[in-house]
Amino acid sequence: MPEVDRLAAFASGATYDALPAEVVAALSLHVLDAIACALGALGKGPTIAVRRFTDLLGGAPSCALVGGGRTAPDRAAFYNGALVRYLDFNDAFLAPGETCHPSDSFAAVLAACETAGTGGKDLLAALAVAYQVQCRLSEAAPVRRRGFDHTVQLAYGAAAGCARALRLTPAQTAAAVSIAGTALNALRVTRTGRLSHWKGLAAPHAAAGALAAALLAREGITGPAELFEGNKGFREALAGPFSIEWEKEGLSAVLATSLKRYDAEIHSQSCIEALLWLRAERSLRAEDLDAIEVDVFDVAFQIIGGGEEGEKTHVRTREDADHSLPYLLAVALLDGRVGPQQFAPARIAAADVQTLLSKIRIRPDAALSRRFPAEMPCRLIAVLADGQRLVREQADYEGFRSRPMGWDAVVGKLRRLAGIALDERDLDRLVRLVERLPQANPAELSGLLARAKTQE
Repeated sequence: MPEVDRLAAFASGATYDALPAEVVAALSLHVLDAIACALGALGKGPTIAVRRFTDLLGGAPSCALVGGGRTAPDRAAFYNGALVRYLDFNDAFLAPGETCHPSDSFAAVLAACETAGTGGKDLLAALAVAYQVQCRLSEAAPVRRRGFDHTVQLAYGAAAGCARALRLTPAQTAAAVSIAGTALNALRVTRTGRLSHWKGLAAPHAAAGALAAALLAREGITGPAELFEGNKGFREALAGPFSIEWEKEGLSAVLATSLKRYDAEIHSQSCIEALLWLRAERSLRAEDLDAIEVDVFDVAFQIIGGGEEGEKTHVRTREDADHSLPYLLAVALLDGRVGPQQFAPARIAAADVQTLLSKIRIRPDAALSRRFPAEMPCRLIAVLADGQRLVREQADYEGFRSRPMGWDAVVGKLRRLAGIALDERDLDRLVRLVERLPQANPAELSGLLARAKTQE
């Protein structure tokens, strides 16, 4: 049996009743977190242009848009997904060779449920499938070193999840995954060098394409049967040899996924928490510093520390800033926090943060690298002008899978990010709705999000 058929049998056979209670709770938590990110992004940056683009294309009014209006399923997946992704504040899964953001599939799966009229239990089962497929492929078949983006595995996961939400047959599910897997192989240049708006839009674009693939499969369109093992297939062209026994896969990948405490690239989280600890507990101030030396695991150095994906001291845009560890640490020390406000153009350009980030040196450490991804270790050394050295080491941060954020913490994140998007009554209703997601109607959730107001 071709591997895509075995993956499809796994995805289409997934049921809500197979989900352990802790998985249901974790998925609900991650849904609330994704919604918080979406509400916080309303009216910000390139999401404004994506909304204009969505309105320009039009489409059958099948699915609700966050902030009002309706459109075709794939276009709702793109716009709503852009809101989830834009702040770079949503969840992450860490593997030795790949990091991904599984909640990038949420908007597409929600649109699939709304299209098919399926319920909250289907939404959760479909999300569990999307998380499992994306995370397992990221772990077993990383593509970053070969020049491809982590949205490649997202396409497979989102297609499988959307197929499950649409209740496609195994054959249709295999076609959906094959179409998405063949068509949506993005380049890693999206996240190297001088960063662009596409850094935040590549994932929703892939997820929307995956939903379109599932809808095409529902209409009878087929895809390559030998997607994985065939001539010029996924193994040969992208990933190299790997093996996943889909027949033995569970649905608990969400439990290995971390949430973000700070509005910053995932590999920076422990470093930011360590620096804020020095600021609070050792009264560290920017004016006292000669330099900050930061030892990190190799992946953090390569992506946000000035390694193979480009130097990180010339910071001019939001996209540059949230992928620059020197900037993130500088603004954390100066402002005492890292949230959306720290990426305003005036804040990025300010002399204090630009001067301080030039004093921060990032170094890869082999011993720390061996501890990743089981930990997210770092060592910060603040060198003061008088020669004193303040040291802080961390193995993780609040939100990492070893020290997870609880429901109340995510509700707090929602309330901070939502701002005026929803009034108190609707926020309370939203929290209650996600709490009882298995009994909820996904269309009710979409309808409530459509009531949100643009924040700026």
